[in-house]
Amino acid sequence: MNNNPESSRDEIESHHRNITFHIAIFASGAGSNAEKIIQHFKSSEFQVALIVTNNPRAGVVQIAQKQQIPVLHLYRKKFFEDGYVEEFKDYKIDFIVLAGFLWMIPQQLIDQYRNKIINIHPALLPKYGGKGMYGNYVHEKVILGKELESGITIHYVDEHYDHGDIIFQATCPVFKDDTAETLASRIHQLEHHHYPRIIEELLIRLKGKAASTDTA
Repeated sequence: MNNNPESSRDEIESHHRNITFHIAIFASGAGSNAEKIIQHFKSSEFQVALIVTNNPRAGVVQIAQKQQIPVLHLYRKKFFEDGYVEEFKDYKIDFIVLAGFLWMIPQQLIDQYRNKIINIHPALLPKYGGKGMYGNYVHEKVILGKELESGITIHYVDEHYDHGDIIFQATCPVFKDDTAETLASRIHQLEHHHYPRIIEELLIRLKGKAASTDTA
């Protein structure tokens, strides 16, 4: 038994420094946000441990292979039956990031990861959200709505599309001659700049809570 309080404190602090949080990124498309997040957490205590997709032809699959990250391909029936909860436990997933994932998250997965699933939406919620509002569909609606600005919303995921508590928003102008593509390019810049940073801030908070629980 170690009766040295200083030694015990050092061991606890070392344990807290070495806690690794495993991130799963869900994506259905090209994976540009996923790639930025992977790069951000290279050599970090927060590790992208799994790429999850419902589209075997998605560009994010090639990114995962290049980075030697396992890929979990989802089947709709199983996903909405059990949420793949046991598989995520096997991969020791602590936190889920949606990065262009188009399916609604099933209740089982939300319950298992309550306040540990986040999404990024390419508009300023609560406007221009909901089922079918993704990618250029969103930007087209923003332009048709004659909005002067658009942006990104990072939010927790709950039982409804684009509905959970807002964590962070950033804005950009909408110009009179914008197309969905030109607006999308500015939105992508906001996504790539802010999403990895906000994820890291949330994980640091989770790590602090985990450390407090360990010492309670």
